[in-house]
Amino acid sequence: MRLLLIHSDSMEYEAKEKTRIAEECSLLVDGMEEALTVFAAVEQGDGDGVEDVVQQAISEIVDTADRVGTKNVLIYPYAHLSNDLAAPDTAIRVLALIEQGLNDLEVYTVKRAPFGWYKSFTLRCKGHPLSELSRTIVPGEGGSAAEPKSQVEHSFFVMTPDGAEHEVDEFLDDSSFGALVKKELGIAVPTGGDPVHVELMRAKELVDYEPASDIGNLRWLPRGKLVRDLLADYALGMVLAYGGSPVETPVMYDLGDKAIFEHADKFGERQYRFRSGNRSMMLRFAACFGMFSIMRDMHISPNTLPLKMYELSTYSFRHEQRGEVIGLKRLRAFTMPDMHTLCRDLDQALVCFEEQLGLGWQTGRDLETPLVAAFRCTRAFYEEHRAWVERLVAKSGSPMLIELLSDRVHYWIAKIDLAAIDGQGRPIENPTVQIDVESSTRFGIRYHLDGEEVFPPILHCSPTGSVERVICALLEQTAHQAVPMLPEWLAPTQVRVVPVAERHVQFASELADRLSAARIRVDLDDRDESMGKKVREAGMDWVPFVVVVGDAEIETGNLMVTIRRLSAPNKPHKEHFSEDELTNLVRQATAEMPFRPLYTARRLSVRPRYI
Repeated sequence: MRLLLIHSDSMEYEAKEKTRIAEECSLLVDGMEEALTVFAAVEQGDGDGVEDVVQQAISEIVDTADRVGTKNVLIYPYAHLSNDLAAPDTAIRVLALIEQGLNDLEVYTVKRAPFGWYKSFTLRCKGHPLSELSRTIVPGEGGSAAEPKSQVEHSFFVMTPDGAEHEVDEFLDDSSFGALVKKELGIAVPTGGDPVHVELMRAKELVDYEPASDIGNLRWLPRGKLVRDLLADYALGMVLAYGGSPVETPVMYDLGDKAIFEHADKFGERQYRFRSGNRSMMLRFAACFGMFSIMRDMHISPNTLPLKMYELSTYSFRHEQRGEVIGLKRLRAFTMPDMHTLCRDLDQALVCFEEQLGLGWQTGRDLETPLVAAFRCTRAFYEEHRAWVERLVAKSGSPMLIELLSDRVHYWIAKIDLAAIDGQGRPIENPTVQIDVESSTRFGIRYHLDGEEVFPPILHCSPTGSVERVICALLEQTAHQAVPMLPEWLAPTQVRVVPVAERHVQFASELADRLSAARIRVDLDDRDESMGKKVREAGMDWVPFVVVVGDAEIETGNLMVTIRRLSAPNKPHKEHFSEDELTNLVRQATAEMPFRPLYTARRLSVRPRYI
């Protein structure tokens, strides 16, 4: 059984049309205020252990309702959570038994939406850390019905670089870190309209929606494809310098593999699952499966550890709900720079964690998207490694939100998430590092030491986060800039040459040729338009360096250059440079960063519009 539990301000639905498997229902319009809405899909295997599945589901619902503090429960049949559904009569029976079991507790007000109807619904989610939870229930894994389910407690505080612990209330301000704290504590932040990047990604002809595909699968236009490829090059260069070894693995996996099935369920995110012949398959949500399979088949010596394996997982998939998919922030198909490090022991894992966190902070500086951090671990881990956590915070040089879990419920015992803040004051989670203490045992990844088998810890690390979210953060960051721009090394056009008149085009074209040969992305505005329009459109394209070529420039070789980074609104910053000085200026602005040539036609007169 699959459950999606949403703590909602309100949930309203209307049953509009029967299917052939619909149960009879007289109440076609209903809803609930201040409720736990339980989206539920009963799966094929649930019929083999109905009583156990029902008891597990009730336990999960009660546990979650108590944690979020509500006594109202609305059960909503939702087949889209699974591709392996039970027969309709079994599904109706299971859902009815869950409803009856909750009512028998005489604590909750319970409603159940009818099964087998086409329904419309409107839901308002509260948006705190526990407001959206997914659960997978497997018959036979519930234990004794009389056994109380352990409840994981979460506590938060802030650690500052001096090692002091502070109450979170001290940081509920309007800073970027304050925005992260509010989000993690479930404090609503007023917002209006779409995030800034949703308009920009299309206005700048980077990315567009693809109506012929599933939602959350995008079409990348040449300018956006260039930025995306540069970011992939950047992540690869960083990982190679760190000692990572690139691999490439499949995007789909057989759920008949016990380790893969267990890991997929442990992850808990929504997944694309489908049938291939007589096999149940899934599309990967990260590169874990393929890399773990490689590690399982390797001969591993402790002398070769840490072993760092890297893949740019194009694509990874998560079956996010339709109303949750938005722009580049939340997608169903995304590109994840994904590194897994097989460590000798926990001590080595802590060293690598610290190094990889440093990579994450570095990406924030290189991409000019300031980051804030939340560190999460079990209470036992914190008590044993507090001095190490203090060192992490001290080296980071900024306060860090600490979340302690009373018990381990995930495959990790410690993780850190770094986030940029969007134009509406909401976090965009990007780089992450996690210490995984389960997967080596589950996948049979081992080495031998003194005749004993050792199942070592594995670090999961994305030094940048998904490429799509990086671009989201870059575009959102422009909301805080007086003169918006991308970093020069990521600008689709780095230099635009603008001839004043037709007689200046040849010189301007030859200048563009020489700049291009010097590994600079340069284009030429040779259109029959006014100078004012050409200059304005260069600004709208966020071109970092704009060179105007007229009679004086041809005669003297002294180029008038508008530098966007030094400009203010309505006050362009202009300086004179020789051609060599301009080349050096661009090289300094893009030093040590990846380069790719222009992906569009150099002459604007023949460049098509994509949107």
